[in-house]
Amino acid sequence: MIFEYKVVPAPTRGQKARGVRSAEGKFANALEGTMNELAGDGWEFLRTETLPSEERSGLTATATKYRSVMVFRRPRADDPSAFQPKELEAPKAAELPAPVVAAPAVAAAVANEPPLTEQQNEEVTPERAVESLNADGDDTAGGWGEASADVTDISEALKQRADTTEPPKT
Repeated sequence: MIFEYKVVPAPTRGQKARGVRSAEGKFANALEGTMNELAGDGWEFLRTETLPSEERSGLTATATKYRSVMVFRRPRADDPSAFQPKELEAPKAAELPAPVVAAPAVAAAVANEPPLTEQQNEEVTPERAVESLNADGDDTAGGWGEASADVTDISEALKQRADTTEPPKT
């Protein structure tokens, strides 16, 4: 697993809190506050370190001071080994799409249909379909001739209306 690190200065002064009276308690409260704040952002406390730091003292002199720091870490967001897939849940009834309802005309037509006979209920093969069309002597694609005639009549009426209307004035 790949980590990223964050180093922050350790508190140097204590922090007041209700019920905390001693200097050690106030200092521990300050440490606790810092640790909890960073833990809320996903950082895990790793350790504290005391490290030397050279600082300027006066115009030309340097002095070595020791600083205490707190080291935190967390897994990197782009680390593929940190990926843990969620378990899929079945969708709840409220999340499912609404059932499709047939148009009222279709529902009425289906309701008024007589039940299928045993012969109609048999499996229809392409050969049987061709036989039934040839037997009827109807070349209107299985009874759709009337519907296509209605569509043709409507198309003709729309064409005539388009010819008689005046073009819009611009």
